[in-house]
Amino acid sequence: MTRIKQIARHLRATDLRAAAQLATQATHAITRISEGVHQSVWRTLGVPGGARADQTRGLTGLIYQSIHSATDLMGRALESALSQLEPTLRRLQTQADESAERVAFIAALNGVMGDRLAASGNALALPMTMRFKVLSAQCSKGLEANLAINQQIPSATPKLLLVIHGLCMNDLQFDAQHAGRPVNHATALAQALGYTPVYLRYNTGLHISQNGQQLAAQLENLVARWPMALERISVLAHSMGGLVMRSALHQATLAGMHWPQHLKNIIFLGTPHHGAPLERAGNWVDVLLGSTPYSRPFAKLGQLRSAGVTDLRHGVVLGEDWQGRDRFDHHGDPRTPLPLPADVACFTVAATLAARRGVVAERLLGDSLVPLRSALGQHDDPRHQLHFAPERQLLLYRTGHLQLLASPAVTQQLLRWLGS
Repeated sequence: MTRIKQIARHLRATDLRAAAQLATQATHAITRISEGVHQSVWRTLGVPGGARADQTRGLTGLIYQSIHSATDLMGRALESALSQLEPTLRRLQTQADESAERVAFIAALNGVMGDRLAASGNALALPMTMRFKVLSAQCSKGLEANLAINQQIPSATPKLLLVIHGLCMNDLQFDAQHAGRPVNHATALAQALGYTPVYLRYNTGLHISQNGQQLAAQLENLVARWPMALERISVLAHSMGGLVMRSALHQATLAGMHWPQHLKNIIFLGTPHHGAPLERAGNWVDVLLGSTPYSRPFAKLGQLRSAGVTDLRHGVVLGEDWQGRDRFDHHGDPRTPLPLPADVACFTVAATLAARRGVVAERLLGDSLVPLRSALGQHDDPRHQLHFAPERQLLLYRTGHLQLLASPAVTQQLLRWLGS
C-alpha cells in the first residue's frame, strides 16, 4: 500500500481517467474468466453453453451479462465525473509536469500491456517521441514539430547519436549510477566525440515491427529537419531497442528512405537478437494452462502480456513473421533470417552474471534476462547467425542486464569504437 501511495503522488490529474478506463477493462476481464471457469464446470456435467464455449446461458448467463452492463455504466459515470474534475485537479497540482517516477511507472505499464492501451485509446499509452536531455534538470523534452531543431537544441552538431531504451524502460534510465558517480554513455560520447544525443521514448508493448515502422518515419523527418548536413548517425540501443533499430533500418531501406545513407554505426547493449528464455517459459505456461478445461480460462491472465513481450520469444523484428499468427501458440522459430546490415559497423556488448564462460553461463544464465549467445548473435541455425567481427564484441563478466547502462567499462569501449 505504501508503494502504491508513492506512485500515486507522481501521477497527474489527466492520468485518473485513463486509470479508471483500465480498471473497467480489468473488471470485464475478471468477469469473463469467472464465467469461463463456471461454464467449464457446467460442461463436464453435460450442461450446454451460450453463444461461445466460455459463456454460460439462462439465468447464469443473464447474471454475468448484468455484471458487464453495470461495469460499463459505472465506468462511463466515473469517466464523466473525472473529466469534469480535471480542471480543478490540475490547479491543485503542485508537482512538475513530469517526474522520473511517473515516467518509469507509465513505461513499465506500457511494456506489459501497451498494445491494449493503444488499441483502446487509453491516455496512458505512450506515443513515440524524439527527445533531448535538459541539462539543467533531470528530465528530457520532446522535440516539437513546429519549432526548428536549432531553437530546441542550440548545440546541435553534424553527428547525431540516437539512443533507444529497452522493454518497460524509458530514456531517463540512461542516467545511471556507478559507485555513487553518474554514468551516461550518451553524454560521454557527446562530450568526447561531439555527438548530439537524441533519445527515443516509445510504447514497448507494441509489436517490434510496429515500433520499427514508426521509428523509420520519425528518423526520416528528423534528418530532413536537422539544421546542418549530417556527417553521420550512430545508434546506441539497449535490449529490445536493438531489435527496434534493426526493424526500422530494414523497413526504411525497403521504402527507399534517405536516413540510412547517413547511418554509420549501431551499438547493441544486451540485445536479445534470438529471443529471451523468460518469454519462452511464459509461452509454455500458456500451453499448460490451456491443457485442461478447468485451467483454460486462467490462460487469459498470461495472455494479457503485450505483443512486444511475445515478440521477444524469438526476437521477431519483421511484421510478416507475426501477422496472421496466434502469438500465444506454441510453435517453432517463425523468423525470416535478417542479417546485420553490410554497410553499417555493428558492435555488440554482451554480459553474463557468471565469472567465466560455460554451457550454463551461455545458454541459461546470461545477464539474467538475455542469454549470452543471443546477445552475441550466435545461433545453431546458420541462417540466423549474426556475424559480429571479434574486434566489435565486448563481453562483460559478473554483470547484469541493467548494469550495462552503468558500466564505466562500457563507456570506455564505446569511446574506443566510435572514436577510431
